[in-house]
Amino acid sequence: MNERNVYAPPTARVSDVPESHALSGDESPPFFSTSVLKLVLLSLFSFGIYELYWFYRQWKYVKEREGIDIQPFWRAFFGFFFCHAFFEKVRSYDHPALERSSLAAGPLTAGWILFTLAWRLPDPYWLLDNLAVLFLIPVQLRVNHINSVVAPGHDRNVRFTWLNWLTLILGGGLFTLALIGTFADPG
Repeated sequence: MNERNVYAPPTARVSDVPESHALSGDESPPFFSTSVLKLVLLSLFSFGIYELYWFYRQWKYVKEREGIDIQPFWRAFFGFFFCHAFFEKVRSYDHPALERSSLAAGPLTAGWILFTLAWRLPDPYWLLDNLAVLFLIPVQLRVNHINSVVAPGHDRNVRFTWLNWLTLILGGGLFTLALIGTFADPG
């Protein structure tokens, strides 16, 4: 018979988590959470304006978390110049419970900038501009993973608000008209 003392202290090895990484019940997420579906649909039907809002919210979280003196609005407005810095922050975010990230910040930056500039192309190639959001998906997936590890109880921002629905309805109508205008036979 195996005689074990049920009152003996545990023998498993335990390491201390640095205080900066310790989880508390009210820990806020380090980045702006949103679902990938919401990111894609709102980016598409707002003609990319939601991407500016997305960058603004991300930089706002960075400013609050790191206590740095930046202007999130201008970082979003001049996103071409600051998107790589943000992608790098996501890639290099460190926490003991996270595995090392393989987020390709450089190629994602180049892809997002090039496809965002596609709106300058002639009909129908300007539609490639709508694919720019695809380069934000890996970043948002990593952000959502980081947030779920660091702040498991945070609001995941997956529900569509009335303003989101208004954007989808009005923007969807405008997007449909733009497609019709692009492909309609002028003769």
